[in-house]
Amino acid sequence: MPYAEVAVNAAAPLRQTFTYGVPDGLSVVPGQAVYVPFGRRTLQGVVVELAAETGLVEVREIEAVIDSRPMLSPAQVEVARWLSDHYLAPLFDCVSLFLPPGFNRRPLALLRPLASLEELPRLSLTDKQQRVLAYVIERGEVEAEELRRGLGLTNTPSLVGALLRRGLIQRSYRLARPQVRPKVVPHLRLLVAADEALARASGLRQDGSAGAASAGSGRRRRRAAVLEALAEEGSLPLARLRDRGLTAAVLRDLEGEGLAVVEDVTVIRDPLAGRVYRQRPASALTDDQGSASSAVVKALEAAGPGPPAPPFLLQGVTGSGKTEVYLAALEGALALGRRAIVLVPEISLTPQTVRRFGERFPGQVAVMHSGLSLGEHFDMWHEVREGRYGVVIGPRGALFAPQPDLGLVIIDEEHEWSYKQQEGSPRYHARRTAEELCRLSGAVLVLGSATPDVESRFRAEEGAYRLLELPQRLHQLEDGSVVPSPLPEVEVVDLRVELKEGNRSIFSRALSRGVEQALARGEQVILFLNRRGTAAFVQCRDCGEVPQCRSCAVSLTYHASEAALVCHYCRRQVASPKACARCGSRRIRRLGLGTEGVEEEARRAFPGARTLRWDRDVTRGRHSHEAILARFLAQEADILVGTQMIAKGLDIPLVTLAGIVSADVALHFPDFRSGERTFQLLEQVAGRAGRGPKGGRVIIQSYSPDHYAVVAAAAHDFQALYEREVRLRRRLGYPPFGRLIRLVYAHTGAAYSQEQATAMVRHLKGERDRLGLPNLDILGPAPAFVARLRGRWRWQIVLRGDDPAALLWDLPLPRGWTLDVDPISLL
Repeated sequence: MPYAEVAVNAAAPLRQTFTYGVPDGLSVVPGQAVYVPFGRRTLQGVVVELAAETGLVEVREIEAVIDSRPMLSPAQVEVARWLSDHYLAPLFDCVSLFLPPGFNRRPLALLRPLASLEELPRLSLTDKQQRVLAYVIERGEVEAEELRRGLGLTNTPSLVGALLRRGLIQRSYRLARPQVRPKVVPHLRLLVAADEALARASGLRQDGSAGAASAGSGRRRRRAAVLEALAEEGSLPLARLRDRGLTAAVLRDLEGEGLAVVEDVTVIRDPLAGRVYRQRPASALTDDQGSASSAVVKALEAAGPGPPAPPFLLQGVTGSGKTEVYLAALEGALALGRRAIVLVPEISLTPQTVRRFGERFPGQVAVMHSGLSLGEHFDMWHEVREGRYGVVIGPRGALFAPQPDLGLVIIDEEHEWSYKQQEGSPRYHARRTAEELCRLSGAVLVLGSATPDVESRFRAEEGAYRLLELPQRLHQLEDGSVVPSPLPEVEVVDLRVELKEGNRSIFSRALSRGVEQALARGEQVILFLNRRGTAAFVQCRDCGEVPQCRSCAVSLTYHASEAALVCHYCRRQVASPKACARCGSRRIRRLGLGTEGVEEEARRAFPGARTLRWDRDVTRGRHSHEAILARFLAQEADILVGTQMIAKGLDIPLVTLAGIVSADVALHFPDFRSGERTFQLLEQVAGRAGRGPKGGRVIIQSYSPDHYAVVAAAAHDFQALYEREVRLRRRLGYPPFGRLIRLVYAHTGAAYSQEQATAMVRHLKGERDRLGLPNLDILGPAPAFVARLRGRWRWQIVLRGDDPAALLWDLPLPRGWTLDVDPISLL
């Protein structure tokens, strides 16, 4: 009997597989989903390996297969195992990234009675035990969770346990119903030729007209209308035909005469249904673009047995035409019969990217992201698996799409930290995971950015990546040709000087003049601030009290649109205070600034301008991002105020001025990447200006105008920023010169949380010394940047060294700890 190693959906942090026998007559392969016994339950699992023998004495057997086809390809199985090892994450959590939406089904505990109502008085039960048993007897079978809700008892599990021990009830398990299934819609299909249907309809109408007073004339006309509709379409949903006169009686007539039949039709829930993109021919490439795309296509052509091609790092200044290189590379991949995945850092960029790719490859583009309904995501997963689309586009999760014949993976704006999963498990980075996926599947990886991650550029310098450069910004002329275009001029305004000279507005004099001049010329303006809300916080001017979130150790942010104070971590809302809770003073002042406040100030300062805001607070609707961008592109607004959403990849030709209201929001955070991130944001925002024929200008406002990140952004000088960062990180052992692991302990007790973190540091240092691990620093414990989050006090430990994972490989973490390998932030 062959044996299978199975990753089991046991809802436990298990990095191991479990061995099961493969019964006679059952054929399984790696990547296939199966049902397996696990304790007294039947659970889902995925086969990751087969073996001819096992050293185990007793092995249980696989119960059944869930799908006859593998859910994961061999390369995806290996990537899942790599994810588990690299990020020290439960194996099934890593496998589940590749599974279709709605696959995970939790086991339900079912209770059945082994006694009758007549026996209840003689069983010597407590009142509560009697209530539980009577509830089960009356229903015959009940889910344990339904029992708890129905009785409302706090100790239901202990009561059930007592009845189980006495043999009065029986417990079994089954999996919950699937969350999503294919959408099936009843259709009426025509069984005769269209000409015959029209002839029948004409006869029915004549009969109806001749006997207008008869009771059946209306029914005949309704039959005629339905036949005419079917003659035109062949098959239509019953719901649509009801508008044409379909009734139960008409349906019986048509079926009885053999004219039509009802059948179930599976309908694909396509989020792009109804969108038609006019095909756009390929643009002529510049020499730099041609060289870059040619290098990628040659790597695609050479893919096969042997060492894989190194990833490409495409570094091009903003507006240099990186997308045209992507399109040319994709054209080469499709010509070779391969398919592609394209990642974008934000859902907000998906519509614009889909349009660009859809115009070039109509009908071949699928979209996958968290904004889809569960049904849409489910159908897209299965359609992609069938090979219906050449390109899948979406944020980081689209990397796990079941794209067959994968030949090309493109990660646009590869420096963005949104490519790192920062909640749940596994906390993977899409860039690093894509490297592994491409290595195992023989695909080519292209990383693109105007401001590459310092680690990515370092890998290119070391030869692990192949560097491709687009050093010139381009402008497209009316005849379709492109010419070099200068990067926008940048002016840095020292807000300290503005304040000394009496300007208390959030807009410096230079920015105010710039906005007024752009508006007078009929141009558009972007105002950027990477903080939401109207005011950062409110404060009592008498005693200094600042309202804090009751669950998180952060001040509440004032939002005028909701007339409330909001926690940006747990979304708790409280009414904006009219008086201080501590001293009763009514002198409450709003301090700091957010995008909502910038929008208000812009309306006051530029009353003739139409202002639009784009941040998370106004994009909770499904198509919000697309609607806001469409309005601004259609020139329905003159000023766009936003957070980092407006900094990434947007191409709006009429924007001639980008104003950065404050460059200091994240500049001085206690994180070694704060300078790099500030530079990237400033440079990306600057890149939104001057992409059209009128050129552009950027104004950066800062209280730290001499900071190296601000100076480098003002000069569009990535190399200066990169060299400064490399020197700093080499000296301190930060990536790319060392790896980091962040451990965070959270508990409702502040003192207990600190005690557990201190004890863990002692234990880790003891293990480090025992294992003899060199070059491994254990930093902390220290309070997390947000010391209390959602009611739990947080302490953190940072491991820094060549291979910090070696210390944790066989070390089980107690409950309450979270682990982040290669964290994108230490905040």
